[in-house]
Amino acid sequence: MPELSDYQEEINQLLKSRYPSRPEFHQAVKSVSSSVLKHICETSDDIDRSVRVLKYLIEPDRIVNFRVAWQDDDNCKQFNRGFRVQHNNSLGPYKGGLRFGSDVNVSVLQFLGFEQTFKNALTGLPMGGAKGGADFDPRERSEGEIERFCRAFMGQLARYIGTDQDIPAGDIGVGAQEIAYMFDEHKNLTGEFSGVLTGKDPVFGGSCFREEATGYGCVYFAEEALEAQGDKLAGKRCLISGAGNVSLHAAEKLLDCDAQVISLSSRAGFLHFEEGLDKEQLESIKQHRKSRGSLESLAEKEGWEFSAEQKPWSLEADLAFPCATQNELELADAEQLVEQGCNFVFEGANMPCTEDAISHFQENGVVFGPSKAVNAGGVAVSGIEISQNRSGQYLSSEEVEEELKRIMQKIHSACCKHGKRENEDIIDYKLGSSIAAFEELSNAASLYGVN
Repeated sequence: MPELSDYQEEINQLLKSRYPSRPEFHQAVKSVSSSVLKHICETSDDIDRSVRVLKYLIEPDRIVNFRVAWQDDDNCKQFNRGFRVQHNNSLGPYKGGLRFGSDVNVSVLQFLGFEQTFKNALTGLPMGGAKGGADFDPRERSEGEIERFCRAFMGQLARYIGTDQDIPAGDIGVGAQEIAYMFDEHKNLTGEFSGVLTGKDPVFGGSCFREEATGYGCVYFAEEALEAQGDKLAGKRCLISGAGNVSLHAAEKLLDCDAQVISLSSRAGFLHFEEGLDKEQLESIKQHRKSRGSLESLAEKEGWEFSAEQKPWSLEADLAFPCATQNELELADAEQLVEQGCNFVFEGANMPCTEDAISHFQENGVVFGPSKAVNAGGVAVSGIEISQNRSGQYLSSEEVEEELKRIMQKIHSACCKHGKRENEDIIDYKLGSSIAAFEELSNAASLYGVN
């Protein structure tokens, strides 16, 4: 009879043989499979069949690569690579963001598509998982170049997406303006005004509250997790990495909850607010970032403390919210957080903590909230936007926020159901989120005849 380690080795061999040079994808799959295989071996009536379903869910349905040709400001033709990983549509049309950046590649997008599949399953909304983007860096380009690239990118992507096929959204490097350019180009290409993209401005069919959703959702999940431990956010010192949409809105909601935000960061270093960030400072940062200004230049202008080329994880805090990018928080950072008394870590970005860091948190009693649960707020509101586009009936900001809060509470409950350790008060959210999502996906796959 095969043992747990034998099944894990089967998964490892599958990854090595089919995807030998995709480390991020390997990391994401192993993180999920370690939890799911343990659950399968303990509960399944047919372990081999359940493992086959897991293997099915690991494999992407398709990976699309294409060239994007566009004109720069000097009228020179430029070329980038575009991608769309349509990972799994067992629960609904493919759904997941588009990311622009020089570090975008197939390995990153494949891991994100896999994670998105499990994340979307947790929301309870009818959405499959996908991710896409291009190795185009908007930070180095003029607004005219960004528009021309977005339109050229949609010219290639349009043939692979549709309201019942694949509904992309924004992600890092792709905000509301980039979505507007792509939506307009899709409209011009097809002659259709449809909900083929989410993250649109409400003036042409977008949902209210989409910009705030991921950051606010992180905080709603954190509230539930603290309440489960008999605690609350008020008065807690919170570290946040990043200074993008998720980070700034997480900071905003934490301030509303009377928590103290003591850091924000960028690739160049971090801002330290010893007495806590205030709302006026947060608004200054928001406006500065909209004009693509750096944290370092704003700190110099305002006389704020900026630690160049450092991470914020050495500061003393109660909670940490890594909200920047994948694998930003490593074992050495986790050790510093534990030493400084951090008791809760919530992943606002996609897979920002390495496996070694996560293990260190769990070994030291730190409550760890994984990204597939914690940052599901953005895609949850995207799902609400899809429903609004189809029905033609639109909710107010207050109604969307209330629905978002309900979905995050539901996700937390699902994690608790499957992640409660016997004879322990701490909930294993990593275990619980993976199992809860697998159960949803497995049920659908089995009904389709995957066995």
